[in-house]
Amino acid sequence: MRDFRDAKVMAQTLREALAARSVSLTHGESLELVAKILGFRDWNTLSARIQSQSAPAAAPVMSTPARLSLPIVPLRDIVLFPDAVSPIFIGRETTKRAVEEAIANDACILAVTQRRATEETLTADALYAVGVTAKVLDLAPLGDGSMRGIIRCLKRAAITHFSVSEFLLAEIDGIEETRENDSEAFKLARTVLDRLETFLNIDFSVGQAPYARLPRITHLPRTFADAVAPLLPIGIGQRQELLETPDVVSRLEKILAIVASDRQAAAR
Repeated sequence: MRDFRDAKVMAQTLREALAARSVSLTHGESLELVAKILGFRDWNTLSARIQSQSAPAAAPVMSTPARLSLPIVPLRDIVLFPDAVSPIFIGRETTKRAVEEAIANDACILAVTQRRATEETLTADALYAVGVTAKVLDLAPLGDGSMRGIIRCLKRAAITHFSVSEFLLAEIDGIEETRENDSEAFKLARTVLDRLETFLNIDFSVGQAPYARLPRITHLPRTFADAVAPLLPIGIGQRQELLETPDVVSRLEKILAIVASDRQAAAR
């Protein structure tokens, strides 16, 4: 009998069965539907559960262990994506301690966005459930008592347990990304590049920052999607949705829909 560990097979079976009845469903949508059927909140939650139950040999290759506890650095009005190098500004004393703890132990942090930027006292519900692991590259004090850090973002990760001591701490599960080498992903990356160039009225061949690297990374659909996401004229909720979409094809489809939608709005 199949259980939650067979979710990907179940999703593929469901997709094929519906296709035979002329019902179109993307791979990502079928994963989300199977997760709901099995009683999980969403595919990210189910994926984390599957990974925690898998044998070590079957675990995805990551630069950090699949499950560990990391200090939390909450972000206001910004969603960070893997492979980015980004400045962060730190004002809360608890966040300063979190970063200092990570540096002292040569460990990563979990950078995760607040649901409401103005909220000061943070609980588990005040943060989104998915963020990125990151390495602190530099940390410097500012004149107003706050600090400025530079971090390198690494991998998507889901919070499985939240606790508070001297700083916020999250037990996390790494999120496995899927279909990054699918032929559809490469095709979508090229289509997104073409549409984005037209919408933004930018000639990528000129090498205008911050778009210059995009044409050179379409052969890396996962990296390409995560590089495009911060450049889109969308809100925090939509950016977070892209971060929480582990299926690369689905992520590129969402980006393509956003670009098409914004182009239509601009034309009206």
